[in-house]
Amino acid sequence: MRAILLIISSLLLSACLGMPESVKPVENFELNKYLGKWYEVARLDHSFERGLTQVSANYSLKSDGSVLVINRGFSAVNNEWKEAEGKAYFVNSDSEGYLKVSFFGPFYGSYVVFELEKSNYQYAFVSGPNTDYLWLLSRNKTVEPEVIAKFKTMSAERGFNINDLIYVRHD
Repeated sequence: MRAILLIISSLLLSACLGMPESVKPVENFELNKYLGKWYEVARLDHSFERGLTQVSANYSLKSDGSVLVINRGFSAVNNEWKEAEGKAYFVNSDSEGYLKVSFFGPFYGSYVVFELEKSNYQYAFVSGPNTDYLWLLSRNKTVEPEVIAKFKTMSAERGFNINDLIYVRHD
């Protein structure tokens, strides 16, 4: 029985590290260029960010080679800032935009960068383990309309429901 539970747990945990079949991580990913502050411009809704505005993520390198992740957003309902601290590791190689992120102990979820502005990393399109998780991140609080159009087109082509996108308000 214990072995069966261990196998089921392993399968559930590995399922969270997958990605939609239509999503492929960017190649030639450079972590040092990706580190720093990113603003969430658009996302699909999910429980851990529901109702939050002014959402940002800050990525920094830890001494053990992992990435410290600090997500922050404002809850108008509670009139308070919410913050979550996590850690991320590369799944395959450090030149592929495919990481696993944990905010809750041993449980990891996929973080797949499938589009990235290459010259100086000004925006990124990110997926989770399935098409329920999608983000448009930017170094600025807003992006050009062409970036939003590209995000919507690429996301729709990959099976994401772009009709449910939430555009994050930044004051």
